[in-house]
Amino acid sequence: MRIVIAGGHGQIARQFGRLVAAAGHTPVGMIRKPEQLTDLQDAGIEPAMIDLEDTDVEAMTEIVRGADAVVFAAGGGADGNAQRKETVDKGAAIMLADAAEAAGVRRYVMVSAMGAEQADPDSDEVMQVYLRAKQAADDDLRSRDLDWTVVRPGRLTDDVPTGRVQVGQLDSGSVTRGDVAHVLAESIEADNTIGKTFDVLGGDAPVSEAIASL
Repeated sequence: MRIVIAGGHGQIARQFGRLVAAAGHTPVGMIRKPEQLTDLQDAGIEPAMIDLEDTDVEAMTEIVRGADAVVFAAGGGADGNAQRKETVDKGAAIMLADAAEAAGVRRYVMVSAMGAEQADPDSDEVMQVYLRAKQAADDDLRSRDLDWTVVRPGRLTDDVPTGRVQVGQLDSGSVTRGDVAHVLAESIEADNTIGKTFDVLGGDAPVSEAIASL
């Protein structure tokens, strides 16, 4: 499969890219900075230059054309900039879905966030803006005639991946970025994840068994 990843330089995206490349697929990472090229190439990911906040559907469609799947793993950053939650976490995710439809790419896997549906609708706090943006992007994707999957990790850590998770409708907790990448790699090839939204936390089940249980 040719898999285009929005947010291709992110930690989850690069670990996901390594996994699917090792499995014989062709990952393509969308990046906006030339200095990120080497990092992607070292991970076995083909780079595609595009600024998610300064582009249009037509340009994005050209990048995803010919792909078998797209993955949204971009984020507005941890700098407290609430506006970027709207332009990236919501706007770019929706644009990727528009581009996928225009290019005839049916498979779309979204990296969302646990608890997005519980966001305070009246709060200006950045985390609440972020959760509302994630929920809006999720709702938009789920309204489309695409083969979508929404993966909602808990609190992300940089700990060493365990290869073991729990999935489903879960309470709060944490999960390593590497294990989320593994979940994405399993999910994108698993037909039983199509049309499903599920949380991911660290757990006891091997990733492949957890995904098969959905």
